[in-house]
Amino acid sequence: MRKPKITVEEFLELATEGVPYVGLLGCRVERLAHGEIDIRLPWRDLLERPGGTVCGPAMMALADIALYGVVLSLVGRVPLAVTTDLNIHFLRRPEPGDLLGRGRLIRAGRTLVVGEVAIARDPDPRPVAHAVGTYILPAER
Repeated sequence: MRKPKITVEEFLELATEGVPYVGLLGCRVERLAHGEIDIRLPWRDLLERPGGTVCGPAMMALADIALYGVVLSLVGRVPLAVTTDLNIHFLRRPEPGDLLGRGRLIRAGRTLVVGEVAIARDPDPRPVAHAVGTYILPAER
């Protein structure tokens, strides 16, 4: 198995430096491999929406951050790799608690990288949401 082209520390630094909002979420990378990432979104009250569930924007942010990790694990430190598409399906209502996003590569081309993220309410492995997204890589890397 190939090693990721970026370390966890480099990924978190780049993600939070480029988009300070990411740092406010307090995400923690639990595993980073070539084309794969497991990232935790710790529960905080500000993520709760009426009805006692996790808000959709928090799950979409987790999916996007996980996809960014998948992309950087393939190409290394490329700050201008950006989301071009993100589709998410909310499968069931998660109770308040930590969410775990498991991202994996679907396909990598010269300019586009497609990945998917399954989001579960830890410790339950059943997904509460599933996202598929595409990132575009800058022409000059």
